[in-house]
Amino acid sequence: MSKATDTERTGSFRPTGAPDLALDQSARSMMEPVDQLRELLSREIDGRPFTELSGVTFDHQGAELAGHVLLDTLEDAGYSVDDYDAVGALTAAAVPLADAMLHAAASRGQALNAFVMDFVYPSIKGPSIEGKRVILLDAWLSQKSYVQTSSLVTLRKGNELSLDCSIIRRQGAEPLAIASLVGGLGPEAAGGAGTGTANSTGGLGEPDGGLPTIQVVDTVDDSRASLPFICAFSEDQFNPGKDQEQ
Repeated sequence: MSKATDTERTGSFRPTGAPDLALDQSARSMMEPVDQLRELLSREIDGRPFTELSGVTFDHQGAELAGHVLLDTLEDAGYSVDDYDAVGALTAAAVPLADAMLHAAASRGQALNAFVMDFVYPSIKGPSIEGKRVILLDAWLSQKSYVQTSSLVTLRKGNELSLDCSIIRRQGAEPLAIASLVGGLGPEAAGGAGTGTANSTGGLGEPDGGLPTIQVVDTVDDSRASLPFICAFSEDQFNPGKDQEQ
């Protein structure tokens, strides 16, 4: 019988590829993760009024950063990983982000599941969320996603989001908040507060420490519920050209 390898003894993953292919971490370590991610997002958005951010979320560096920054942003807003059991992708653009958060949590020794909400064939794809506390997730959620795409998940009237909530209700899950990597609420949002401004950790909040909210309108029975809206970055930070929005 052969000797156990280091991987078998320690339970860690073995390195793959040639040693000279390993990433040089020195340059990255000079910047805070949120600043690294902001730079990647700036390059991806590059003045465009809207993008699904796939150039960042499917990038090996961008995905890792996004997972950790979203976890940190939620914690800064009062939602630690202990407070929710799963993150649910509202759109295809959010799927890599939900996966990134799952792996980021695992790297910290924390358990977090992910799932996808299918609005075409109303169902949940992923582990059961029965009785679970969930955070709903998108990549870029604002009125621009309504203007620029035919997504079923779009904001109207500044902060009104229409969703088939029966998908979650049938599972007996409890939605706690809606999060996005980039986002913004329109001036029609309650109090005209919009989305606030980014703080030093990249999180988004109101000046008085409160959180902006989204009015979720159930497309099945037209019932309404208010959920906190938590963004890692305000879309205003990237200064998309107003003339391109026309």
